[in-house]
Amino acid sequence: MDRVRWLIIGLTLAALGVAQDSETVEDFRHYYGTYEATAERVEAVRALEGFDDPSVVAALLRILPKAEPQVVDAAVLVLSRFKTRPPVDAMLAALAKEKKEPVRLALLRALAAGGYTPLGEAVGECLEDRAWTVRRDAVLALAASGEEGTIPLLLPLCDDKEIAVRCAAIDGLAELHADEVRAPAVAHLDDDAWQVRASAIAALGTVRHRDSIAPLIARLAIEEGRLTADIAQALQNLTGRDFGTRLELWQRFWKNYGDRYQIPTDEEMATLRAKRAEREAEYKGPKGSLSYHGIETPTRRVLFVVDVSGSMRDEMVERERFEEGDYPSLARIDIVKTELAHTIESLEPYVQFNIASFATEVKPWKKRLQRANVLGKTSALDYIAKLQPIVSDENPDLSRLGLAPPSSDPGGGRTNTWAALAWALGIEAGLKRPRDDAYELEIDTIFFLSDGKPTVGLYTDPDDIVREVTKANKLRKVVLNTIALGPFEKSFMYRLATKNGGTFVDLGK
Repeated sequence: MDRVRWLIIGLTLAALGVAQDSETVEDFRHYYGTYEATAERVEAVRALEGFDDPSVVAALLRILPKAEPQVVDAAVLVLSRFKTRPPVDAMLAALAKEKKEPVRLALLRALAAGGYTPLGEAVGECLEDRAWTVRRDAVLALAASGEEGTIPLLLPLCDDKEIAVRCAAIDGLAELHADEVRAPAVAHLDDDAWQVRASAIAALGTVRHRDSIAPLIARLAIEEGRLTADIAQALQNLTGRDFGTRLELWQRFWKNYGDRYQIPTDEEMATLRAKRAEREAEYKGPKGSLSYHGIETPTRRVLFVVDVSGSMRDEMVERERFEEGDYPSLARIDIVKTELAHTIESLEPYVQFNIASFATEVKPWKKRLQRANVLGKTSALDYIAKLQPIVSDENPDLSRLGLAPPSSDPGGGRTNTWAALAWALGIEAGLKRPRDDAYELEIDTIFFLSDGKPTVGLYTDPDDIVREVTKANKLRKVVLNTIALGPFEKSFMYRLATKNGGTFVDLGK
């Protein structure tokens, strides 16, 4: 009798749970349209999380075509956390019928984030979609599933006409540790697009095989800029040796051992890493590398983005860290200008660079990258010398005392971090949805320096900026290095760098 009683109770509770789920979904349909604030819409979508029912899919499909990015992200999160199969099958059925690109992209993102498998024909058919964004996200979903039969589907996409799709296919095959990626990766070491070459290099370093070593060394002989460091890292992953970007050492190593070389085991790699640590200083810093605030890079196409908001007038609190420098004062702006001028002066002539300052608005030095020749350096140094913090008349302390200088820009001295990064990455800062087709940039490396948290712009919440920048940069593959100074909370700058392949430096308070 006890078993029967508990069975009845269990069935009753399950029925009540289904009823509750149904009521919640019905409330969502009824009230969602009444919310005007984006935050409320996001909260309403998140209220559906944990309900494993196809009705959740149907409810979210209704709002996706016109939803804001934050709402789409929330919907993708909900759709990626199903524990049972029926709602997943509902997503796949919707994908097979759906024609609206934003909806298809959201469904594919959810399938990838959820790692759902099997995916069936619906996702495979998306690989032939006319929209390259759909083809790319279909590749990501298939790679995340890891299901049998994915590799033959992804291989043809390595030669897709769209750069982003080629990158995704090569990256996806590498993620699956598919040995089949080696042939297309080697073939694309001389791709016209540097982003594709970056994916190919990384893939060869991930799927370890001795036959990848010679092509990488050969590419090192002709590659320039940041990708030389990528090749060095791939060769290190393959061999355990750390010769940096010194071509002659890699060539000598392969000439002496190539005919009989075998890829080291995991245990042998650990021993090689230990030996490398002992002589790390010997190969530190590739010859001709660019260095800014201690961050070294072999890039030849770089953008410096410098904060000139009103707070850059303040002096550094930790004075002892800067007293030995040749700074005209310990004001943040003077320290930044001095270090940037030193870096520009030291650039090799083959480097191309640009500079942008920002407060409320972004003001670039030039529209395009400039050569680091005598003319370029002279012009850049003149631009740097004229940089001054923009004092906003909206500063209540200055305005109240009447101390805002005549050159102040009313409302212009606040920190618009989103606009600066959006400009740097070629995103149209006024758009809520970054343009996916604007990812072919001249630059491959950014140095971003700021002394404060965002206070104005389309996005001011650090989480929103990190999310949008990282999402857009998945296509662009730009290394984003960040330098922070001042007393503000710097985890934001740390996340910006680490999520975008860069290095974070804290200059202190």
